[in-house]
Amino acid sequence: MMKIDILSIFPEMFAGVLGASILKKAEEKGAVSYRVTNFRDYADNKHQTVDDYPYGGGAGMVLKPQPIFDAVSSLSEGNVKKPRVVLLCPQGERYSQAKAEELAKEDHLIFICGHYEGYDERIREHLITDEISIGDYVLTGGELGAMVIVDSVVRLLPDVLGNEESHQKDSYSSGLLEHPHYTRPADFRGMKVPETLTSGNHSKIEEWRIKESLRRTWKRRPDLLEAYTLTDLEAKLLDELKKEE
Repeated sequence: MMKIDILSIFPEMFAGVLGASILKKAEEKGAVSYRVTNFRDYADNKHQTVDDYPYGGGAGMVLKPQPIFDAVSSLSEGNVKKPRVVLLCPQGERYSQAKAEELAKEDHLIFICGHYEGYDERIREHLITDEISIGDYVLTGGELGAMVIVDSVVRLLPDVLGNEESHQKDSYSSGLLEHPHYTRPADFRGMKVPETLTSGNHSKIEEWRIKESLRRTWKRRPDLLEAYTLTDLEAKLLDELKKEE
């Protein structure tokens, strides 16, 4: 079972996310356990202060190292292996599916959600193992970023999704964007499902899906193709669709 700890001064934000849908089902199946901790509880002062003014002056407040160091130490007790300690920060590595797959192999993840102007640098230098940003923008705090990462990691755990192929064929998992999907009815207000998908010819259907995945990636995220190694069939299909344009 994977253990996920989240450190936040707003733990109530996580109740709805962790208590619904796939994340809830994953915990019920015993694939993961969640614990959300208010790191104010580890502050060493009677007012439970977790931030202070920055040395050298400047705007905003900075999270103090003591509460976070002590919280991580407490949550790590009894571990045979050191946990991955993830700091949510706009300065961090941009999050990716590859990173999700890497984190999904861990036994214990600890997420630190900050607020205010930033973190005391000693947290970065001596405590964390990963610093992650979910995009090139700034949020009020790290909570939403932690939710995104937890969701993307937990769905990769064994037996969490009903169909093991579900996450393997997701956009980004294969290196390409996923092909379009259709369901009943085959004709909806004159808008028809591609004939190939209703033909029953499984080899043709698979080829259609590969080609449409390539088409969508080429048009929307051509940068992904630069880092992707095409099979002979994919190279042939990509050449075909470029000629079609």
